Amino acid sequence: MTRIDFYFNAPSKTDVARKLATKAFNAGQNVLVYAPDPEQAKALDTLFWTAQQLSFLPHVRCGHPLARQTPILIGADPDELASADILINLAEQPPEFFGRFQRLLEVVGAEEGDRERARERFRFFKQRGYSLETHDLAEKDS
Repeated sequence: MTRIDFYFNAPSKTDVARKLATKAFNAGQNVLVYAPDPEQAKALDTLFWTAQQLSFLPHVRCGHPLARQTPILIGADPDELASADILINLAEQPPEFFGRFQRLLEVVGAEEGDRERARERFRFFKQRGYSLETHDLAEKDS
């Protein structure tokens, strides 16, 4: 069964997604950063290229010819990932295919609207019997 973690109070969802993807990559895992909105995917792609000048994070967007050989994908097509290790969800709804991944990481911002949508996702997973872990990112800043 997919392990599900909620990271809430994210000061920047894209920064947290990048950090989680980096951690997974360093652990040898493949990652899909689920960003079905093309503008969000483009912004993530740019962030992944520019966030840390001394640290390369190998990634491409879904649809790229090297997708099957790249450990981190940004977009909405799970079939392009070589193995379904980590799914980082940045969408408002649970991705339909989340169950094929070993882990699902939900990134939740501090804005009330985002938090409410995350509560709905939390209830969705809980009602289906998933074990849920929560991580308050605001506590890490204190």
